[in-house]
Amino acid sequence: MKTSKKDFIAEAEDIIESATSSLLELQASFNPDALNSLFRAIHTMKGLSGLFGFKGFSDLCHTLESLLDDLRLGRIEFNDETIGFIFSNIDLLKNLVDQVSQDKEVGDVSDAVRSIESFRDAMKSRAQASAAAPQDASLKNLSISPSILNTLSEYEEHRLKTNIKEGKIVYMVKSVFELTTFDKGIESLNSNLKSIGEVIATLPSSQGVPDGSIGFTQLFGSSSGIENVKETAQSAEVEMILPLKTVPGPADVTVKAKEVTLKSAANTVRVDIEKLDRILNTVSELVLAKGAVIRIQQELAGSYGYTPLTLDLYKISQILDRKLAELQDNILELRMVPFSQIFSRLAQVVRRHIKEVNKEIDLKIFGEDTEIDKVIAEDIIDPLIHLIRNSIDHGIEVKERRLALGKKEHGTITLKAFPKGNNVIITLQDDGAGLDIDKILHKARENKLIPENQDIDRREIINLIFLPGLSTKESVSEVSGRGIGMNIVKEKIGSLGGFVDIETEKDAGTTFTITLPITLAIIKTILIKVANEHFIIPLTSVAETFIVDPSKIQTIEGREVIEIRNKILPLLRIDRTLLLEEKPRDEYFGIVVGTGDRQLGLLVDDLLGQTEVVVKPLGEFFKNTTGVAGAAEIGKHEVVLVLDIETMMKEAFLIKNDL
Repeated sequence: MKTSKKDFIAEAEDIIESATSSLLELQASFNPDALNSLFRAIHTMKGLSGLFGFKGFSDLCHTLESLLDDLRLGRIEFNDETIGFIFSNIDLLKNLVDQVSQDKEVGDVSDAVRSIESFRDAMKSRAQASAAAPQDASLKNLSISPSILNTLSEYEEHRLKTNIKEGKIVYMVKSVFELTTFDKGIESLNSNLKSIGEVIATLPSSQGVPDGSIGFTQLFGSSSGIENVKETAQSAEVEMILPLKTVPGPADVTVKAKEVTLKSAANTVRVDIEKLDRILNTVSELVLAKGAVIRIQQELAGSYGYTPLTLDLYKISQILDRKLAELQDNILELRMVPFSQIFSRLAQVVRRHIKEVNKEIDLKIFGEDTEIDKVIAEDIIDPLIHLIRNSIDHGIEVKERRLALGKKEHGTITLKAFPKGNNVIITLQDDGAGLDIDKILHKARENKLIPENQDIDRREIINLIFLPGLSTKESVSEVSGRGIGMNIVKEKIGSLGGFVDIETEKDAGTTFTITLPITLAIIKTILIKVANEHFIIPLTSVAETFIVDPSKIQTIEGREVIEIRNKILPLLRIDRTLLLEEKPRDEYFGIVVGTGDRQLGLLVDDLLGQTEVVVKPLGEFFKNTTGVAGAAEIGKHEVVLVLDIETMMKEAFLIKNDL
């Protein structure tokens, strides 16, 4: 892909994210600043697409911009229908960006443009028809100079009338700043005023302003009293505008000049994730070189003792080890993004889908500052969307059912993210009906996903929802019901080296707990030995290790198990799974992987210690190899395979269909 296209995609995604955030804020409650932010985002998108020659983008944004302008000016009613329509067009913009990212031709948007124009005309006609009498508030009796009123834009005049109509007090705020610092001064003043009301207009003023300074007159609407406004405006002069009041002369205000710098306030740079990957590859090579230096130092010390040369080499190896660790940490930090970027998109999904199913649901979000690797953040969005859709459609009951059960009328979905060691834990909880265990089992047998006569425990029944083709929904909706979503969730989370666990209680709700590594770039691993071959297991998958006495291994229903702390743990021999030569041993090492009740013990010949590696894909020819997630280079440039623990667990817990 050309660099220019990459630049366009990066800019466009940022703009769309900003637009979506503003739209979500508007959906919660009307905010003129959020509407203006949305308008600016679409305007910027129009300019950006025009700059890069994407005419379809530009035409769509231009038409959408006109719709938003009508909304700003009050020509169109602000309601859920309008917000929903704008959301659908933001989604269309996202799809167009995806087409560009996949090097596809941008599709024809003429139908979408006509749809926006038709919607705009219909909403304007509806607004005009509903107005039985003129609703504009008169500005004639306000003590505002006609010269000021005549300079107001149509939007500013509309906002002034709206504030008067809503019973707000209108103030005139006068301020003076040095020319060298006025930008920061007016920005600070606006920020303070917006905390208690709306800045309707900001107009420059020269009357009574000393040389080297610039004055501003701001029209400000608020429900706050004048004393509170004066306190918020700090050194600015505040005057309440009342009908038929004489306008006093401008205040003679002087402000002490402040030092100002011409340096940019921005200190961020956008970096392509592929560039960071290339740096990590270089770091992985340096890690191997560091290992060679340490090995040489140890061999020299063993042969010649701790001479000055070997001591110097030891010091250098320690410095190299420490600095490489710092470099790795700094690179990984660059790849991190906060969960707020994910949660803002999920909030949009919740608000849109609850309207489709006609339910009242509150979304609570915690842990927005928790960080995760950018690559994992993008890949985990789809699984989370599937889970949220299921909670909305399957989990949360309709209002009448909730009231009959003595629950609150509104359902609640709680989304949390928090770090735990080298992992990030995401929990999605609803206070709905919970999973119907009997219905899941019945559906699984009806669809011949498990044998009729097979007895399975409650935990295994719950995990049946991850089987492809299983859905307890009686009919397919736009939200869920096809029996493929949960299977996708399982596979995607497993491909990221994570796990998903379910806790449910009838009529009390369901909690999905997802455990993910913080990053896949550089991972901590355990090096193991099986049948004279070396393999790597991600440390994020490991709960504990223990020594296994073969005489303690038992067989239950054809499965090998062992008792640990009064708990039965199923076992899996890696040599058998990978079809390696099996040699009986007097003692094995066990590695407990998984979480909660879904744990498995892996039997290996030896544990060789921990190491950090950069995992590389196996390529097209080997990518579907069962039980292997990738490869890594260790030691003296030795290539070892990284085991896919989730796949091994899936095979171990697989309920075989003997029908």
